[in-house]
Amino acid sequence: MIYKRITLLCGHYGSGKTNVAVNMAYDLKQQYSDVVIADLDIVNPYFRTKDSKDDLEKRGITLISSEYAGTNVDIPAMPQQMYMITDNKNLHAVIDVGGDDRGALALGRIVPSIIEEDDYEMLFVINCYRPLTRNAESTLEVMREIEAACKCKFTAIVNNSNLGNETKIEDVLNSVSYANEVSRLTGLPIKCACVYSELYDDAKDKIENVLSLDLQSKIN
Repeated sequence: MIYKRITLLCGHYGSGKTNVAVNMAYDLKQQYSDVVIADLDIVNPYFRTKDSKDDLEKRGITLISSEYAGTNVDIPAMPQQMYMITDNKNLHAVIDVGGDDRGALALGRIVPSIIEEDDYEMLFVINCYRPLTRNAESTLEVMREIEAACKCKFTAIVNNSNLGNETKIEDVLNSVSYANEVSRLTGLPIKCACVYSELYDDAKDKIENVLSLDLQSKIN
């Protein structure tokens, strides 16, 4: 997959954007030597990028994470290390912005530098099997809220519609029309459709631009 220097991922809680972010960092590492993944998902009750810390370190990927990640502290605090992403143009970075506007607000401090460099993608991760994004219209509302918070426009869509471990190939295929409708309403292209690795062979010839995902393990 072709990436810009900075890849931003946003989506509603439960969209699976963190798992997508981690897997994109793995994919980036196959192409570039200096890869960073940053976690601004400050109060995510689902998965955090930090849950993959050991795997990331083994692959030589630098993890930047807020000290408040996974705690009850509701502060849109941005780790100081985040500035290395805009200062060091040799890095390729994936930023997991978060499930609502809190991470987006924290990101706002470096958005002007990201936009000025203009070597980024802001990907909207969508999942039609989540309660608040079951149709294109409600998904569009979430999208506009995130854009307003971080003052940056989305550039493409990632269809990550899934039912967790219960996902079947039919679930993925049935989400294609939903993703196409979100694309039509927003005018944004679909960057890729994500499937778990065990479904990849069934999906690759039926859907364009399929990204195979390894499922993230949760740390208790």
